[in-house]
Amino acid sequence: MKIAIVFNRESQAVINLFGTLSQEKYGLGTINKIKDALISGGHQVKTFEGDKNIITKLEKFMPTVISGERPGLVFNLSYGIQGKGRYMHVPGILEMLGIPYVGSGPETHAIALDKIVTKMILIQKGLPTPKFTVMDKPDSEIKDNLEYPLIVKPKDEAVSFGLRIVHNEEELREGVKTIYDTFHTPTLVEEYIEGREINVGLLGNNPVVALPPVELRFGEGQQIYTYEDKVNISGRTVEKVCPAPLTDAQTEQLKRLAIDTFNVLGCYDSARVDFRLDRDGNPYILEVNSMASLGVNGSFVYAAEKAGLDYVALMNRLIEITCERYFGPHVFMNTDPNTASEPINLFNAITHHRDKIEDELKIWTNLPSWTEDPVGLSTVLRKLEDRLEKLGLKTVPEYTNGRSAWTWATKAGLKDGTLLVLPLDIPGNRIGFPIPFRTEQEWLYGEGIASSRGGLVALLSALSALKGIKALSKKKVGILFYSDEGRGMRYSSQTLRQAAMQAKQVIVLQPGFEGGKIVDQRRGSKKYSVILEGDPLRAGSRSNQIDVLTYFLQKTEKLKEISRPEQRLTVAIHDVHSERYSVLLPHRVKATIYVTFLEEEIAQDAEKQIKELFKYNTRGIQSYVEKLVERPPLQRKKNNPLMKRLSVLCEEWKIPYGIESSLLASAAGEIPQTVPVICGFGPASKGLYTPNEAINRAELIQRSFLLAMLLLEE
Repeated sequence: MKIAIVFNRESQAVINLFGTLSQEKYGLGTINKIKDALISGGHQVKTFEGDKNIITKLEKFMPTVISGERPGLVFNLSYGIQGKGRYMHVPGILEMLGIPYVGSGPETHAIALDKIVTKMILIQKGLPTPKFTVMDKPDSEIKDNLEYPLIVKPKDEAVSFGLRIVHNEEELREGVKTIYDTFHTPTLVEEYIEGREINVGLLGNNPVVALPPVELRFGEGQQIYTYEDKVNISGRTVEKVCPAPLTDAQTEQLKRLAIDTFNVLGCYDSARVDFRLDRDGNPYILEVNSMASLGVNGSFVYAAEKAGLDYVALMNRLIEITCERYFGPHVFMNTDPNTASEPINLFNAITHHRDKIEDELKIWTNLPSWTEDPVGLSTVLRKLEDRLEKLGLKTVPEYTNGRSAWTWATKAGLKDGTLLVLPLDIPGNRIGFPIPFRTEQEWLYGEGIASSRGGLVALLSALSALKGIKALSKKKVGILFYSDEGRGMRYSSQTLRQAAMQAKQVIVLQPGFEGGKIVDQRRGSKKYSVILEGDPLRAGSRSNQIDVLTYFLQKTEKLKEISRPEQRLTVAIHDVHSERYSVLLPHRVKATIYVTFLEEEIAQDAEKQIKELFKYNTRGIQSYVEKLVERPPLQRKKNNPLMKRLSVLCEEWKIPYGIESSLLASAAGEIPQTVPVICGFGPASKGLYTPNEAINRAELIQRSFLLAMLLLEE
């Protein structure tokens, strides 16, 4: 599980600094100790300062999870940067973002931090607490006939800031003045309960478990736990005794009162309730710490240790408690690889390594391999060969031409197995600097990330997961990579057809569509080169002869008439280039005409019309029409067993699934009609074939898992 530890320590990255700055912070030693404990529990952990940049940082660290995946959460250690309600800031942001987090919600922190409100609620619910009053200013009237000695403390500060015992009115007003001048807040004045100080830690939700009570023994000096004691600058050692020497009845009474207080204030996961026992053993609730310290020397950690939870166990127990609260009691089922089923182990192997999968995607995306870049293609091919060898795959020479197509297979071979097909080249010839990989919460960007790299990494992740559960070598799996997608598979198509005839089924890892949609139908395409040549004419010359550019533009209007949308035939001009001498009109025009279609007969008819349209029939102009690329369509097939199995898998694992038709041709059209095939199995894309290509971040994981499952059943 991904866990972000969020704390406040050094950063003051806010829009404006004003008001009361927080004086509470966790030490780096404690933060790192918590991090190490969670890592030892098998979690992916990263630390973040809880400032104005936290949203962006968490978006990158915690993408949207897929169904069944253990969601990430925040281990909240944030006391806030500034303001009266600073405990609430990070929990409030997390609730807005929809990110689970350890600890109480903002409303509980608001109540617990305001000691006056807390006491009012305790009194309303019949829970014992010392008599009190509130003094807004040093010269405020003293009400409620309280008996000295009294305790003064700021109404909304923690860690015993401003805490002191006063014995008369002079000391009282002096204490209130100090608090007013220092914290600019009203003062809580309550009767001092002379006696023993006990605190009770609480862990869990339903049910809440009270830890063994801890007694604080102060030795010499004031019998209260001051700020100086807590930060070890008081010069004395406060002894902690656990379990506190109490009668069974007293222990049960304190635990019951602590649990009642926890529930009344709406706490979650953990808290600590501080008590005083008077000389007759009567308990009084002093306050509630909704963020009980997790420092190794704190009472909460000490009590947990006495209850059998060492530090590592306690930190990971807090994660379990939080997950159970958000996601139910079964969230941690099937996590033992020795007892879990193969599908569960595959799921865990992929979802638990999301960071590694995205890191690998970044590496592949930042290795450009454009169709017209032989050096880049060679680099990618060598890296891929090394990766496949480590997975235990071997080359298949009879389906490898060494120039544009390479086939690999597992030890079980390709015969009657699954053939995976993927392009290595990024169509086009990029000019200028490549655009590097970047991450957003829902999308991953980079040149070629959709047209090639997303499918490649999904494939490698699936194979790695299968190897991890020792299943890969037994499966009949072949992989054909080709490097001429940008040339319409002019050189690799024959090799692909031969390899596909050996397979039981074929999966093409071109990008799919959002919503988990794969492609079961694609148009074919034909690309034609048209060259028109004529005499070089002068602009404004008195001649009946038409220049070639004007002639071509006239023909383009008639090209539109060849398209038949109702029959899924489109004729379009892809690019036009003209040549001329100096100030003369163009004497040569070169154009590329692109035709997409579903029915071959209709496409052939369109080809005849194009050739007829540009047939030489004008004095002084010659025309040449040549077919450059021809890619067959992928026709929709009924009762495709591969699609049926994928549909069942998606329903079983609650992964989005759908079917879409595509306008773009792909390798799937080369697969013989007798072989079941699905296309668009790569992650959903946007901006395809542009510098702003992106793939859906969640679908990278979904496709990796679904591919692994399909191969597992092979």
